[in-house]
Amino acid sequence: MTLNDFLAYVATGKPLNTPEICSFMDEMSNEARRVTFRLNAEFHTQEEVRSLLSEIMGYSVPDTLRVFPPFYTDFGKNIHIGENVFINACCHFQDHGGVTLGDGCQIGHNVVFATLNHGLEPENRRFTYPAPIVLGRNVWVGSNATILQGVTIGDNSVVAAGAVVTRDVPADTIVGGVPARVIKHI
Repeated sequence: MTLNDFLAYVATGKPLNTPEICSFMDEMSNEARRVTFRLNAEFHTQEEVRSLLSEIMGYSVPDTLRVFPPFYTDFGKNIHIGENVFINACCHFQDHGGVTLGDGCQIGHNVVFATLNHGLEPENRRFTYPAPIVLGRNVWVGSNATILQGVTIGDNSVVAAGAVVTRDVPADTIVGGVPARVIKHI
């Protein structure tokens, strides 16, 4: 299986349940962890951080990206980052389904992006189902928030610290809580 084959399959939202897919995911996870261990093992300048992230993600990340390691991903090749993005320490990207961070996004400490979910029925629970997470421009995600699969967060919105976002957030909106609910419109 190639990366393009996997990404095309993921875009269908069908379960990731074949031996070929599972083997490919394991291979990609090993590759991502090899590089993230290097990234997280010692101090790096922002230029070095961007170089390692480019290796993880498979493209040259923007020169305006700032990341404070440690940084974690269990796939790495389905993260898309705009200009002037900041990612604080200890963020986790489960990006099999795709994570897109628009221009100007600010991501707090310990934020989790979870693009996979398990089947609800016990017989399907071992299978995972992918769906992308998309953040528009200038989204601020507070520390310890979790964004779940299939969620789109509109431009200029704010996710409060500790929130669990389970559904789409309109533009210019502040959400918080578990599950996240609208607090106010900006």
